[in-house]
Amino acid sequence: MPAALLLEIGVEELPSSFVDAALAALPKIAADELANARLSHGHITALGTPRRLAVHVSDVADRQLDLDEEVLGPPESVAYRNGAPTKAAEAFAAKLGTLVGDLTVVEKPAGPKQKPGRYVVGRRVEKGRAAMELLGGVLATACAAIPFRKSMRWGNLDVRFGRPVQWLVALLGGEVVPLSFAGVRSGRRSRGHRFLAPDGFDVAHPDGYVADLRARHVLVDRDERVRVMLERVEAAARAAGGSYDPEPLLIDENASLVEEPHVITGSFDRAFLELPASVIRAVARGHQRYFCIDKSGDELVPAYLAVVNTANRPDLITRGTDRVMRARLSDARFFWREDQKTRLESRYDKLGGIVFHNRLGTVKDKVERVAHLAVRMAAQVGLPEDARAAVARAARLSKCDLVTLMVGEFPELQGHVGRAYALAEGEPPQVADAIRDHYKPLGAQDDVADDDVAAVIALADRFDSLAGCFAVGLAPTGAADPFALRRACIGALRTLAERGYAAMAFSEWTALAYDEYAGKKLDLDRTATVAKLDEFALERLRGLLGSVGGTAVADAVLAGTAETALKDVVAAFSRARALHAVVEAREPWLERAKVVAKRLSGISREATPRLHGPDAFSGSAKKDDMAIQTLVADLHAATEALTTEQSVRDALMRMERVATELDRIFVETLVNDPNDPLTVPRLETLAYGAAAMLRIADFSRLG
Repeated sequence: MPAALLLEIGVEELPSSFVDAALAALPKIAADELANARLSHGHITALGTPRRLAVHVSDVADRQLDLDEEVLGPPESVAYRNGAPTKAAEAFAAKLGTLVGDLTVVEKPAGPKQKPGRYVVGRRVEKGRAAMELLGGVLATACAAIPFRKSMRWGNLDVRFGRPVQWLVALLGGEVVPLSFAGVRSGRRSRGHRFLAPDGFDVAHPDGYVADLRARHVLVDRDERVRVMLERVEAAARAAGGSYDPEPLLIDENASLVEEPHVITGSFDRAFLELPASVIRAVARGHQRYFCIDKSGDELVPAYLAVVNTANRPDLITRGTDRVMRARLSDARFFWREDQKTRLESRYDKLGGIVFHNRLGTVKDKVERVAHLAVRMAAQVGLPEDARAAVARAARLSKCDLVTLMVGEFPELQGHVGRAYALAEGEPPQVADAIRDHYKPLGAQDDVADDDVAAVIALADRFDSLAGCFAVGLAPTGAADPFALRRACIGALRTLAERGYAAMAFSEWTALAYDEYAGKKLDLDRTATVAKLDEFALERLRGLLGSVGGTAVADAVLAGTAETALKDVVAAFSRARALHAVVEAREPWLERAKVVAKRLSGISREATPRLHGPDAFSGSAKKDDMAIQTLVADLHAATEALTTEQSVRDALMRMERVATELDRIFVETLVNDPNDPLTVPRLETLAYGAAAMLRIADFSRLG
């Protein structure tokens, strides 16, 4: 009968990143090895903590599947000479465990790894063996396949693993699976929490494993451990008068540092609250991985939460963590006070000492280019005079915090520190916020800047990097992207779309950014740089549109408007969202639209698109000619200005009628009649209709 399988590898404490990587890989490793052994099974669950990695597999078959398969051997010309078998045929038969006389010769067509011809074929037949005979090897191979960023050897063993192996548990149902790995033999003896339940215990059955460990203060199921940790963190934060810092890094790493999460509440002197909240968070997160407690907005409670691995002597633990926190905050306060002895703008010239790139100048050079370009952008998007002044001021100050002591100690605070110093010096909030927010979006999940002043500086900064780096041959290749140009491009596209900057063409601004490098020796000219960036940006845009509506929708939108999509990124996103809604709703007319799109595509290859007026068909004998003209004219009017999502929806509503009517006309009317003098204007009008449809999307790409 099928039975549950358990493998537990007890180890010295693993780093949190090792635990996460191993748990992500274990299910596939186990599935692959069981498949290789021809053992059917049910659900696979990876379990683990810093002291153990485990995998639980339900319903593992008690015997492997029987094997009966046809195996292709060498060509007949190699296997036989003058009708007698050669050594190649004998070796092939021995490999299959059969007689040479049982081999046959068959004609085979060409395959991925073979030419057409006559080949020797045999059958491999094996009776399935008991699972217990196989699982020792299967589990040993699975143990060796677990990936670690760095592995180690110990003693005189040749085995490599993340940390030395201390014990092994391997059970199939209630029976021990004989297994040897890293000098340790398997059994059913496991261990509980190092401090709270240090005695060993026997695991009776795989299905009781999680509960057995839970009773011994080990939450081996990571999802359960995260849930319990957050419940305790939330309760402690609420008791302290606030809410916890929801930073994902803190949650992920703390969950993989402990076997049972216990939360202690530490505190620091209220005087440290003179520091900006972002600085205190950086200190707490840092190497300590503590949770700050937010009171409201940028206001913090003078306390923090630490996730620890034991409930023993929390008072002693708290004294230690308080001491560490106090020392780190004292350093930060020193940097804060020293930095404020020099005004932010006074640091501007020091940016000349930081090289952006040896061929593109210093950070000071970059700031000057960005400031000039950002002011031009501000005018383009129609910002009022006071906002343009704020753009110029914020752009000049945007990188000055890079030469402060605080950013030197906490590089992740660039922008945040500049904002704090700007506010302390009396700069307008809009300017200060732009110093921080021009770095947005920092990642795929981060929001774009929510203010026009910050947004145009963010765009200018990214366009400057893209134009300069591409012009000197620093375009990303493979995984190499040292200047994060993929992220810069995606950030620029998202900012254009989400801020609604429809009047700003991507290529226009890359060209203007290129012009700011006048006097620099560049490898590519303006035209070549813009062309390469357009190609690069189009692939990033395809990915972004795919995240909105799926790959098919992205391909349909860009197939219809690839040459214009980068001229109006806002419209491209509008088309993708509206088309995705139609696809998701499974509108019945969509299938007709696909058929019509394919027919019109064929016609447009034969005829020059031209929208003829009603007069061109006034004498037509075909009743549907006027209908074609009316439908195409209506489609042209609906798709002439697709600038908003609502305009795309309106066009799609008209598409329903157009697709339905044209589908009927194609069935009932001969539109390409060689004897009809109106065939040419009819085809030209239909070709124009194809072009009008492509303004929305290429419906034929929707499958």
